[in-house]
Amino acid sequence: MRSLWPGKLVLKGVLDVEDARTAATAGADGIVVSNHGGRQLDGASSTVAALPRVASAVGDRLEVLFDGGIRSGQDVLKALGRGAHGCLVGRAYLYGLAAGGESGVRKALDIIRDELEVAMTLTGTRDIREVSADVLA
Repeated sequence: MRSLWPGKLVLKGVLDVEDARTAATAGADGIVVSNHGGRQLDGASSTVAALPRVASAVGDRLEVLFDGGIRSGQDVLKALGRGAHGCLVGRAYLYGLAAGGESGVRKALDIIRDELEVAMTLTGTRDIREVSADVLA
């Protein structure tokens, strides 16, 4: 794929440490820790359980995004604390879209951002880049 596509290459559905390392070695720009909603295998590892191991395995060699039921700013803080560089919020924005169109999407994202700011304040976190596992204890 890398030789065929010169643009950003992000692989979704990574739950395994070796798969993450292979993606980094193969030249992927990022991975999405995701189990695709758990629809395929009911015994698959949860994304939140896999995230710390996967993120630790690739370090800063590629972007690690988290896709696993982000519904609030606290969920974002928890994912960042477990090693994600960012989060996907598919369901939240779809709820906003269904409820209010474009303005509903903005409102849903504003709510998550505001909740993240409150969670950061309550944990003494001043900079989003400084979120660590310490906020989870």
